[in-house]
Amino acid sequence: MMALIGWMLLSSLGGYRSIDTSEGIAILRDHPETVEAVTVIDGTQRVELDLTTSYTSEPNRKGETAQEMGRRVQFTFTDAQAAQVARLVESANPSGGYNSIVPTTSWWSYIAQLILPLAIFFLAMWWLLGRMNGGRSGALGFGKSKAKIGSKEMPDVTFDDVAGEDEAVEELEEIREFLSEPEKFQAVGAKIPKGVLLYGPPGTGKTLLAKAVAGEAGVPFFSMSGSEFVEMFVGVGASRVRDLFEQAKENAPAIIFVDEIDAVGRHRGSGMGGGHDEREQTLNQLLVEMDGFDANTNVILIAATNRPDVLDPALLRPGRFDRQVSVEAPDMAGREAILRVHAKGKPMTRDVDLALVAKRTPGFTGADLANVLNEAALLTARSNAQLIDNRALDEAIDRVLAGPQKRTRVMNEHEKAITAYHEAGHALCAAAGAYSDPVTKVTILPRGKALGYTMVMPSDDKYSTTRNELLDQLVYAMGGRAAEEIVFRDPTTGASNDIEKATATARKMVTDFGMSHSVGAVKLGTTENETVLGLSATNRDFSESVAATVDDEVRALMDAAYREAWEILTRNRAVLEDLATQLLEKETLLEKDLEEIFAPVVRQSERPLWRADDSLALDEEIASGSYFAGSRVPRRSRPVDVMSDGEAPAEPVGAPDAGVS
Repeated sequence: MMALIGWMLLSSLGGYRSIDTSEGIAILRDHPETVEAVTVIDGTQRVELDLTTSYTSEPNRKGETAQEMGRRVQFTFTDAQAAQVARLVESANPSGGYNSIVPTTSWWSYIAQLILPLAIFFLAMWWLLGRMNGGRSGALGFGKSKAKIGSKEMPDVTFDDVAGEDEAVEELEEIREFLSEPEKFQAVGAKIPKGVLLYGPPGTGKTLLAKAVAGEAGVPFFSMSGSEFVEMFVGVGASRVRDLFEQAKENAPAIIFVDEIDAVGRHRGSGMGGGHDEREQTLNQLLVEMDGFDANTNVILIAATNRPDVLDPALLRPGRFDRQVSVEAPDMAGREAILRVHAKGKPMTRDVDLALVAKRTPGFTGADLANVLNEAALLTARSNAQLIDNRALDEAIDRVLAGPQKRTRVMNEHEKAITAYHEAGHALCAAAGAYSDPVTKVTILPRGKALGYTMVMPSDDKYSTTRNELLDQLVYAMGGRAAEEIVFRDPTTGASNDIEKATATARKMVTDFGMSHSVGAVKLGTTENETVLGLSATNRDFSESVAATVDDEVRALMDAAYREAWEILTRNRAVLEDLATQLLEKETLLEKDLEEIFAPVVRQSERPLWRADDSLALDEEIASGSYFAGSRVPRRSRPVDVMSDGEAPAEPVGAPDAGVS
């Protein structure tokens, strides 16, 4: 556009350079012999001079120096100067003659002046729309799919690169067989599934599984993110869904992969736009394409999401997503297999045992394990070492769990002592608990936002938690606060996160897990599928009196856990002092050191059985049939005293009279 404007300006000037009016008049008056031809242009009041020699302008008052103007110059004049200019031109009598021009505007030039700016504007808009929509089909490309088509140039990822998710791999291998050998399944009347939904926590390898399908399928593979369907234009989402499936049908058999499908597949009618917003129109089109009237297509849709609970039920029914594959965090064998995959190309010392690393990382996802090995490699390179050793792996695990070490955060001796006793309280309560997991590490080195931390790791993979284990978790959480009060008689804010997590666990025990005598085995509060500000909205579907009971139960659990932590620490005061002293001296204690320190610990006795006090009466009611008469809730002869324990230890000053039952 700038080039066009410049060309128009140069063509309008005709190659003549402008000089001052006084200079032009001086040439005609004082040096007529240098004038070869003159053209007077009326309307624009301009005189064009063709000279026999090059003209050099005079320095002016503005400080401009003399310039070489060439043999073609021009100057302008006013109406009052017109007569003078005419006389000077006649008296100069140039050898090439002189001429006057009266410009006229033609219809073509008028139309060009009107249309040219509009044409330039629309061309610019067309170019911008094409750029915004990937250049597909010019300005009409915004309705086209942005799917990426798999090709031979894509990185080779196969099922051999996927470890720890054997069930998911088996399901997806069957999908590959459906596409490559459909006759095998059609011979026994089996139908090809329309869709496969991969769901699970972030980092478990859902997208990696889709990439493995792309590498193994041998058919066209279209990948697209759920957020790429909907943009600023109305109707774009539905149009892109249609275009995506049209491309896949033209290349059938084919696979479509949609990552983060919850961006368009959320429950309809619950968004800010009501039931007719752009996202819902996109979802409606997706439902039709997956299982509409045109159902005989050899196209399989694979989708991944972290939030299957927010997806529309119509999207999850059989006939659309026939298979829903859970991709969870791997077990210990799966973690070891994942570590071996990511350890390729990373030289390690001979004493590195990946099975031990897998045992130390329960709950880690594939992405977490890959990050651990990458952090270990970075630490090794930073220390100019050639091989990754156990120390680098230990530090990498700590960095993933708690963040990098804060070497610049220097605590004074008093704060360091408080931190040591706080962490010693946590560790001692965990070691004394009958249902607690083993303590593997205690440190007072600051990491992330924490001044220190205690690492408690289960020996094996666990998939459920008992009530006694939850109670021990509460005691473990309150151990730091209790140690501060026992030793210093002045608690700090360091236990705020412990109290927050313990309170959340206690409330779940009462409202979600049914582990309260007074409230009973009921679920209190319904969680809506729609999220508000990124959090799930929970509706309270119980009365104020029940809410007060819940608060009392939570408070009783927290107070009982605190009392038990106080009892453990006072009963094992010598161990507490020894552990804190060694922490102040060594700063970090590992499992071998802790085993020796915890040898004299007095363990807690078993708690009373759950519902042991009224189990006999309950059996009698069930046997007599009165349990099912009228209400389904058994009548008790006396209310159950929640958290009561006749053998509760002496509590600290100000603590409530309640034990852990």
